[in-house]
Amino acid sequence: MTSLLTQKSLVIGKLTKYVNDCAKRLSSHFIYYPDNEKPISGETTKMNMMQAINNAMDITLRDDPTAVLFGEDVGFGGVFRCALGLQDKYGKDRVFNTPLCEQGIAGFGIGLATAGATAIAEIQFADYIFPAFDQLVNEAAKARYRSGGQFDCGALTVRAPCGAVGHGGLYHSQSPEAYFAHTPGLRVVVPRGPIAAKGLLLACIRERDPCIFLEPKILYRSATEEVPVDDYTLPLGKAQVLREGTSATLLCWGTQVHVLLEVAQMAEDQLGVTVDLIDLQSILPWDEETVCNSVKKTGRCLISHEAPLTCGFGAEVAATVQEECFLHLEAPVCRVSGWDTPFPHVFEPFYLPDRWRCYEQLVKLLNY
Repeated sequence: MTSLLTQKSLVIGKLTKYVNDCAKRLSSHFIYYPDNEKPISGETTKMNMMQAINNAMDITLRDDPTAVLFGEDVGFGGVFRCALGLQDKYGKDRVFNTPLCEQGIAGFGIGLATAGATAIAEIQFADYIFPAFDQLVNEAAKARYRSGGQFDCGALTVRAPCGAVGHGGLYHSQSPEAYFAHTPGLRVVVPRGPIAAKGLLLACIRERDPCIFLEPKILYRSATEEVPVDDYTLPLGKAQVLREGTSATLLCWGTQVHVLLEVAQMAEDQLGVTVDLIDLQSILPWDEETVCNSVKKTGRCLISHEAPLTCGFGAEVAATVQEECFLHLEAPVCRVSGWDTPFPHVFEPFYLPDRWRCYEQLVKLLNY
């Protein structure tokens, strides 16, 4: 009996090790491609994306005496440690914890910003931003319009970790950018790495419209670059062309940038074709001019995002491309995305638009 139990334990142990090993291999569905070009000259230092975001908030708190950072567990750095050390540096009056109430966090931030302060609010996971949805879309987004420009809460920036992380399941892996893109008066931004995150976050904090800054959480520590130490911003509403080619336009944002960079290289190595690869960066407003100019040149367009297909932001881009580039298109616009299901846990690798799904669709697009 003892021998049988020992054998079963060994089998279970090997099975567990196999499952754990697979989970490690599958926890990241992309290879990270660091940015090599710097937006400004001068000293740089190696930072991951968490450190770059921390650096942007440190600069803001240092240079803007009205700036306040708050959210659930922010006092000791937040669940992902993006605010690490800032309370010790600037005090509990400027960096502090809030109750577990997203609606209250957003409402408090709107009040602060309307009163003239610079408010940086952290929602612990983007999945839990929905209790604050009414405050953000009915109050923050409309304050300037409903007052005829007499007041606004444009000094409000709401940060939220989003997207797949390898083990998050249905409540910690969602990508809610399309919900907010339907709201005039907001800005919605998604960075692809440390350099972009610092420049875009500083731009959001100084923007007159309230901003939703969605941070792909899997990049916090997996993404590392030589980031400029000095203050800099990147333009909001402007896409970046990361690769140039002639055969197709690949369009993405956040983590999918790195997926499609790998696809672009695969296409060049295996098919002998080159593509334009565009990081949208700003979801609202988005850079229609750069996208449409590219599609008119290449004649084909593939859009990839982690969020579900139906009413994902790729649908808006596809509709605009169809309207503006119809006579230039050589194939229907292609979308590769998450599926129209809740975000799964153990089946996450089958849900995500990885390089193989994107490459397969690119081949079909080229052969249409």
